[in-house]
Amino acid sequence: MASKDFDFEKALKELDEIASKLENTQTSLDESILLFEKGVKLSKECTQHLEKAKQKIATLTQEESVIND
Repeated sequence: MASKDFDFEKALKELDEIASKLENTQTSLDESILLFEKGVKLSKECTQHLEKAKQKIATLTQEESVIND
């Protein structure tokens, strides 16, 4: 699970760097596998972070709707 101090923008930047390295034909197979594993982990953390944000927005929107009704 993503921690409270998770830096979403930093993770996206790191994912972009990983993708660039994986596209590089000079990257060894072993390094590519390690990069891929790290990318999958970062991707899952980003997804969890986005889901939490989505839930928070939905909750706030519902609360606002109740207040205005």
